Amino acid sequence: MNVPPTAELPVVVIGAGPVGLAAAANLLDRGIEPLVLEAGPAAGAAVREWSHLLLFSTWSEVTDPAAEKLLAPTGWTRPDPAIYPSGGDWVEQYLQPLADVLDDRVRTGARVTGVSRVGRDRIVDADREAQPFVVHVAYADGREERLFARAVIDASGTWTTPSPAGGSGLPALGERAAADRVTYRVPDLKDQSVRARYAGKRTAVIGSGASAFTALAYLADLAKADDGAGTKAVWILRRGISGSTFGGGTADQLPARGALGLAAKAAVDDGHADAVTGFRADAIERDGDGRLVLVAEDGRRLEPVDEVIVLTGFRPDLSFLSEIRLHLDERLQAPAALASLIDPNQHSCGTVYPHGHRELAHPEQGVYLVGMKSYGRAPTFLAMTGYEQVRSVAAAIAGDLEAADKVELTLPETGVCGGAGLFDAPEADQNGGGCCATTPAPVQIGSTPAAEQAADTTQPASGGCCG
Repeated sequence: MNVPPTAELPVVVIGAGPVGLAAAANLLDRGIEPLVLEAGPAAGAAVREWSHLLLFSTWSEVTDPAAEKLLAPTGWTRPDPAIYPSGGDWVEQYLQPLADVLDDRVRTGARVTGVSRVGRDRIVDADREAQPFVVHVAYADGREERLFARAVIDASGTWTTPSPAGGSGLPALGERAAADRVTYRVPDLKDQSVRARYAGKRTAVIGSGASAFTALAYLADLAKADDGAGTKAVWILRRGISGSTFGGGTADQLPARGALGLAAKAAVDDGHADAVTGFRADAIERDGDGRLVLVAEDGRRLEPVDEVIVLTGFRPDLSFLSEIRLHLDERLQAPAALASLIDPNQHSCGTVYPHGHRELAHPEQGVYLVGMKSYGRAPTFLAMTGYEQVRSVAAAIAGDLEAADKVELTLPETGVCGGAGLFDAPEADQNGGGCCATTPAPVQIGSTPAAEQAADTTQPASGGCCG
């Protein structure tokens, strides 16, 4: 095996999404040759799958400075900085042009199947750090290749590994068997075939984040349309209802993100969705008509639904890094030094302390998990976070530690502060017993004075039982 000297090797970047392409641009800006490996058929493959959705952020927040510098000679100009792009806009007007400039430095249809050190599995210590990295790649046409790298930046994201419906983090019993009626993406209801799947149907939406808000708002719009009569959503929450359930609302410094929560609340208030609280799915069964029945861990059952949309977050795929020595948080599967800054058990605001190559480093020097993958299972990642990460990492790889350590990051707050509390607190710990609803029964938010009071609460009760 003839391996070139490490200094002559490229840095392999896994994933040609927004952060992976930005990593390549920052490396080039430092005079370092990148090689970007994208499993999908085109750059921005994951973004293309949610091209119908709007970003929370405006154009001013979703382009990387080094990438803009690389694009400038082509005549590219940044779109109106005040406009909110869709995923499709982001691909067409920024990601694809950036991939075009990078040219053959980006390989598509190239799935990374393993990363290691040349001649060293994860056990071997001897002369380990002197060895370059070896990256195994499987191409869409069936070819396999072994590549060598001076460093590896994993920006592969988490899009391909959504979390399941089961309340224990495992698929609910019967979830896989019900795959024909279960999706893990926000449906594009402008697509007529997709629209027909949900029109006039009863759909369960499992999740409590921005994606769930979006799905509820879309289904409410469908219910109000001429072709959507009878459309009904059942919103399944593992926790209870509090003022923070619907996000920061008008207090969110990203107005588009705050508006999603308000739209979800309107869907429930207007009767287009029923909220079911304190429900942790244990099984998905079929009734005699083939419809799906959700069963909770405590044995309670919901009325049958036609479709299920599972939006319970994502998790990183670490399988191809099994020979690499990573230091990951045991809860989030994020780099250990970063995890305490983003742990949703402790934080629910958008603000994250500035972090760069040091927080993203691992015992295996030269390997970095960046972008959404760096957050592991934590939510609320923003593009500008990833751009600052890769700027710092590129500087560190180039040996410019002064620039690498000078990390600056100011993120907009959600308006929902304090401990997020991923699980309902015991009833005795709740403020007056009323922070989180515990009975998994349909409720109309705002339909009673008590519900209105809960919906208007601006802070979780002591102990952070909701969020």
